[in-house]
Amino acid sequence: MPETSASPVRFDPLSPEQRQDPYPVYAEAREKAPVFFAEPYGFWVVTRYDDVLAVLKDDETFSSVNALRSSTVELPPEVEAVLAEGWPEMPVIVDTDPPLHTRIRGLINAAFTPRRIAGMEPTIGAVVDELLDDIAPAGRGDVIERFAWPLPLRVMGRMLGLPQDDLERLHRWSNDWLALHQPGGSLQQQLDWARNTVALQRYFMDALKQREARGGDDLLAALLAASREIDPPLPRDVVMGVPLDLVIAGHVTVTRAIGNALLTLLADRARLDELRADPKLWPVAIEEMLRLESPAQGLFRTTTRAVTLGGVEIPAGARLMVHYGSANRDELRFTHADRYDARREGLSRHLAFGKGIHFCMGAPLARLELRLALPRLLERLPNLRLAADEPYEYEPIFFARGLSRLRLEWDA
Repeated sequence: MPETSASPVRFDPLSPEQRQDPYPVYAEAREKAPVFFAEPYGFWVVTRYDDVLAVLKDDETFSSVNALRSSTVELPPEVEAVLAEGWPEMPVIVDTDPPLHTRIRGLINAAFTPRRIAGMEPTIGAVVDELLDDIAPAGRGDVIERFAWPLPLRVMGRMLGLPQDDLERLHRWSNDWLALHQPGGSLQQQLDWARNTVALQRYFMDALKQREARGGDDLLAALLAASREIDPPLPRDVVMGVPLDLVIAGHVTVTRAIGNALLTLLADRARLDELRADPKLWPVAIEEMLRLESPAQGLFRTTTRAVTLGGVEIPAGARLMVHYGSANRDELRFTHADRYDARREGLSRHLAFGKGIHFCMGAPLARLELRLALPRLLERLPNLRLAADEPYEYEPIFFARGLSRLRLEWDA
């Protein structure tokens, strides 16, 4: 435990108040203690843009191992025993360091190509319309449940060649995999999450075996083909971790981005009117909403040596939360950073998808989905508005910001 004075910042991302609006806490941190030790959680929090960027660009000093693990408490032995029935050491690209990270990224680059992503545009448009055909006549509904999570999951499912009937349980298992990485949960909950994590791993291992047996032209088959070209070969659990990671990251991030974007736009009707008057603003507006309400609020790093960051001495082996959500609202980087501005310049600097070697490989697909989905949704659901009674709720995920519910009404 490092020697620290009491932090002036009350940092508690799971509290109802901070789930609802964490940004005053981030602003206080950037002003009073831009790098502070969050004692209840056992890690440091980095809040200013320049410090966050420095961490993301220095992968030698700041290791990405356990980048998704917000809990510093070891799992109970009963939970570890369940995980041992699967592949407990299975790496995913977000929490690996070079040289393994470089090899996994090379595998993904070979299969998850810009041409393959661009070729998904008709499929994405078709999925958007399928979902809107189902919900538009009702005049009201939860767009998170009915649209925001099915859309990216169906798109990724079709890319990977997965049966649509499997997607709902993959969604549930994905959330349980994430829950297992954060603080909290009873022993029984953790055991359930661990069982579903193993089920998720077995699902993708079986899917790889099926592609080996019968081939195919989907992304899963392309990943297998690319893995055969790597010398020395990647272990099978590493290859299996790629589609698993694509499904989890590829749908939860877009789900959150859709919900956050809709809530941002509905907060001020002038924002919707501006986009209707000038649809060419959509690409910039989407980047602005990603900056303003970053779906991944931050990920984690571990120091490989003692380092000074933001004027604070941090020992070797320390855990850090690198806070994208705070950095993206840093007034030293973005003028009037708490304001929405669909014409803002310099948005290529935002950190919603990270930076450095771990920049999100799914960002081009996510942007394409958002550019196709959001305008079409607003067109198909006219006079969109919040439902009258408690229309939305934020999900209790430590390092993310997204809605578990968003009830809207529209003219059927």
